[in-house]
Order: sequence, then structure tokens, then C-alpha cells
Amino acid sequence: MAQLPPGIRFITSFSRDQWYRAFIFSLTFLLYASFHLSRKPISIVKGELHKHCASQVELDSYKEYAAQIQPLKKPFNASQCGWEPFDKSNYKQLLGALDYSFLCAYAVGMYLSGLIGERLPIRYYLTGGMLASGLFTAMFGLGYFYNVHNLWFYIMAQIANGLVQTTGWPSVVTCIGNWFGKGRRGLIMGIWNSHTSVGNILGSLIAAYWVSTCWGLSFVVPGVIVAVMGVVCFLLLIEHPKDVSCSCTPSSHGHEPNIATEFVVSSKTFLNGASRCRIQMPTLNAKENGKPQDAEMQHLLTDSENCSVSLSSSTVATGEGRHGTSAISFLGALRIPGVVEFSFCLLFAKLVSYTFLFWLPLYITNVEHLDAKRAGDLSTLFDVGGIFGGILAGLISDRLEKRASTCGMMLLLAAPTLYMFSAVSKMGLEATVVMLLISGALVNGPYALITTAVSADLGTHKSLKGNARALSTVTAIIDGTGSVGAALGPLLAGLISPSGWNNVFYMLMVADACALLVSLKV
Repeated sequence: MAQLPPGIRFITSFSRDQWYRAFIFSLTFLLYASFHLSRKPISIVKGELHKHCASQVELDSYKEYAAQIQPLKKPFNASQCGWEPFDKSNYKQLLGALDYSFLCAYAVGMYLSGLIGERLPIRYYLTGGMLASGLFTAMFGLGYFYNVHNLWFYIMAQIANGLVQTTGWPSVVTCIGNWFGKGRRGLIMGIWNSHTSVGNILGSLIAAYWVSTCWGLSFVVPGVIVAVMGVVCFLLLIEHPKDVSCSCTPSSHGHEPNIATEFVVSSKTFLNGASRCRIQMPTLNAKENGKPQDAEMQHLLTDSENCSVSLSSSTVATGEGRHGTSAISFLGALRIPGVVEFSFCLLFAKLVSYTFLFWLPLYITNVEHLDAKRAGDLSTLFDVGGIFGGILAGLISDRLEKRASTCGMMLLLAAPTLYMFSAVSKMGLEATVVMLLISGALVNGPYALITTAVSADLGTHKSLKGNARALSTVTAIIDGTGSVGAALGPLLAGLISPSGWNNVFYMLMVADACALLVSLKV
């Protein structure tokens, strides 16, 4: 019999369940990356919406020239200070209002989104949100092509987009929580949460490509991408393992003496693509297994905890069972130990992160005197650092088995790093690159850990007594509270930055210190 090719041997070395988990991991990664891809353009386009004004002589000559050659191919904007109405001296406040409109709508909508998401099919709910988000993202860019200069048009586009984007986070976290257990959750979620930084990087690159020539496309193209991913979500997203018969039925080999050995989840327990499950027996000692059952021994894509069957329970988990449990109330979710504390910790952590997200390109433009495209490209280094920070935070929290201590440690290092960033970034481009990477890791590490692993832990807390339908509400409460900080950060940056960028960094350091103090109470 001929030996199987290496590629086929690799494919068959994984079980059916493992391939499904890898697929869901990748799909939800791409879905939420597209959400962040559509949020980034506004920060890149700010440098184009308001430019350094030309002299009055140049402005008058331009108006005369423009009047002679109309109609122009490019929409005519009477001011050379940028795009009306953002060409005024109070442009920072107006740009801050755009950020605030989106983030306030997002924060308010998030509290409702979790409650609604638990009562609707995730696939339909997420698909509708992505299609609507694509529409409103592109709507902002259409203001360029239709020569719209009404501030309220852009504010309403931001509000609408903020509301519909709240469908994303509770949905994908619930879905990924359904498919993965607690084993190495910090590392898994740390890797998975890099979709935030990947989406920001892609959004920056796409927006920067058109920002200087046709900034409307900086919004239209991401809007189309989000809408297309919404269609992909409708066609491919699987909400729960049981929907594809990733069953948790115990084996029939009752004659074998060591039940624990039989049901250990490993590559040897998968026969013909059907997974077996570990039975949780109250009287079974770990020593009888012969192998330690700690979380570090669990594989990244194995079905360790979602498919565990308790013999002490009188009910058997079936496809209908996960819908039979009533959804948790808002107040009930608040009573879960740690939810309130981590929510406020995320409020301050997200305040810092989103201030960088929305204002970093403009800061680089002002300090390094770069054009909008180069500033947008350079700002992606902050998100590159965020990828490593999220993974590192997850890995450390798994090792220490202490999420709060990991957050506190990174927040403690982040405060002096922010001060160094404000001082060192003025010394040249090379120093700015280094500080962007370090700051991105320390700022986004706690933010990533709280929004993923911590939310999933609290959403499956032992006080819930197995009610898996609480995950969406808990996630929405934590991220919704964090979004209040995300709304305040850019708003405060817009109000404080006219007095000097140093004052903005002082504000960020105070917020970071507050997050640290809250994390110490967990």
C-alpha cells in the first residue's frame, strides 16, 4: 500500500472537530477585523479634512483659477484649509465631535446589543450589523463625491455606524466562547484578539492609499469590504459545535477499566473524525489518569471543555438544551463577581487606546511634519506592537493564572512609557518608531486581555451554574463600559490638544493610573 503524501497526512492528523474549530477561529477573526478596518479611516482622513491654510494671496488666486476651469473633476472646495466645514480654526473640536458621535452611539448601543444578541440567532444578527455598517461607512465617503459640507451629515453617519457596529463584539465573543473551553484561554484569545490590530493596520493602509487623491474612497472601499464579509458571515458562520454534530456523547466502551484514560481528549481519541469527550466524575482522582490534566496540556484546537459531560447532572446537553436556558438579566450580569471592577478598568484602558486610535496620525503629522499618507502608514506600528502585547498578556495570564495581576503589571509599565513617548517622539523618526511599538504593546495588552479572556471567564463564571447564555450580556456590559472611556478619550484629546500635545499625554497617564488602581481591587 502506497504511503500517503505529507500534505494528506497532515490533514488527516487533525480531527473533524479540530478543523471546524480552526475554521471558526479564522472566520470570526476576519469578521471582526473588518469591523476595525472600517473604523480606522476617520483618523487617517483627519489630516486631509483640515490642512495648513495657504496664504490669502494664494487662496484668492486659487479661487480665480478655479472659477475659470470649472467644472472640475475633483469636487470644488472653496477653502484651501481643508474640507468644509472642517476648515475653521476650531477644526479639532469638530473632528473630536465626529469621534465622540461614533463612540457615544457605540457605548449606548453596546448595553442593548448584548441583551438583543442573546435572544436572536448570532448569524442573522451579525450579518445584519455588518451590512448596515458597510452602508454607513460608505455613506461618510459619499459626502466627498456629492460635495456635502453639512457637519450634521457626517455626524449622523458616525452615529448610525456606531450603533450598528455594536452587533459585532458580543456576537463574535459568544461564538468563539461556544467553540473553545477555558484551557489556555488567555493565549488563544490573545492571538485571536490581534484581529483588532490587524483590522486597524489594514484600515490605515487602505485609507492612506487614497487619502491625498480621493479621500471618499478611504471610506467607500472599507464599507464594501465590511458588507462583503457580512455576506460571508451569513453563508459560513456556525454558532455552536452542536449545529454541525460535534457531539458530546460518551463512548460505549464501558468494559474498559480506566474511563478517564479512554476519554482524555488527544489526537488518539479521534476515530473517523468523530470526537470523544472527557467525562467529569466527582469521585475520579486525577492520579488514576496517569497523565496530568492541567490546562497547559490541552491543544489549541481540541475540544476540552465545551464537550464535557457531567455524570452528576440529571440533564444531558442536547442541541436544544443551549436554547432552553433563559437569558440572564442586565442586573443579574452585574452581580457576577468581577464584572463591575473589570468594566471600570476597561473604561480607563480603552480611553487611552482609542485616543491613540483616533488621534495618533494627526499627532504624527504635527510633530514629525509628515503628510497624511506617511503619518497613517507610520501609525500602524502602534497596532503592530498591540498584536504582540495582546498575545504576551494572554500567555502571561495563563502561566500565572491571574488575569488582574497581568493587567496591573502592564498598566504599571504603560504610564512611564507614555511619558517617554511624549518626550522621545520629538527627537526624530527613529525614536518615534521604537516608542510606537513599545507603547502599543503595553497599552493594548490589558485592553485585549479584558475584552476577550476576562469577558469569557466572567461570562462562564461558576455562579451562573452552567448558564452559557450570559456570555453575550457580560461581554456587552464590559465592552460597553469601556466604550464610554473610548468616547471620552478622543473628545478630551480634541479639547486639550490646542493647549499642547504634552497635556494630552498627561491626561492619558492619569487614565492609565486610574485603570491600575481599579485592577488592584479585583
